[in-house]
Amino acid sequence: MKARAFLPEKLDIKAFIEAEAQLAGETPVTDLTRLADAASPEADLAGMPPVRWQVTGRLVPQRVGEPELWLDLAAEAELDMECQRCLHPVRERMTVSRSIRFARDEAEAARLDADSDDDVLAVSRQFHLLELVEDELIMAQPIVPRHSECPSDIVNLMQDDTETPVPGSPPADAGEAEPAAQAKPHPFAALAALKKRSDG
Repeated sequence: MKARAFLPEKLDIKAFIEAEAQLAGETPVTDLTRLADAASPEADLAGMPPVRWQVTGRLVPQRVGEPELWLDLAAEAELDMECQRCLHPVRERMTVSRSIRFARDEAEAARLDADSDDDVLAVSRQFHLLELVEDELIMAQPIVPRHSECPSDIVNLMQDDTETPVPGSPPADAGEAEPAAQAKPHPFAALAALKKRSDG
């Protein structure tokens, strides 16, 4: 008997897990638009390595009742993000390895999600697997992407920019200069004026 074909874009997740089937593939970063949105403006998305992913269905037998439905997911991606230190592209790698439990309906999913620390989703006959892969990779992105050490030519350029005065701007120490020469009061002027009044 020919094995059932499963499509990642419209996956009967319950049947997939019950068959303890496996799917794997490579997807261009440009196909995962929400993930691609985090790329640096200078990134060449078409030149990025493809996103690699693999999922396996797993049944966990129970002493009472039906077995639990689990999906084991592994994925990895590379993306040129904007370094928050030098604002130039930095290659970041995201890896995901997790197991997700599936409930037989939305009500059971909500109950199980509230009662445990497990990630719980409801089964669907048209589950979009690549959206799940994308969600997990987005959550794996670094909060503050940056080089471990920014390229020296970029650092030197940044330093030059901070030291180059803007045309027409006053010198850096202009605000510290003393006001133009003003007549400083003689230290005994007030005393002399007071003495003149007393003599008069």
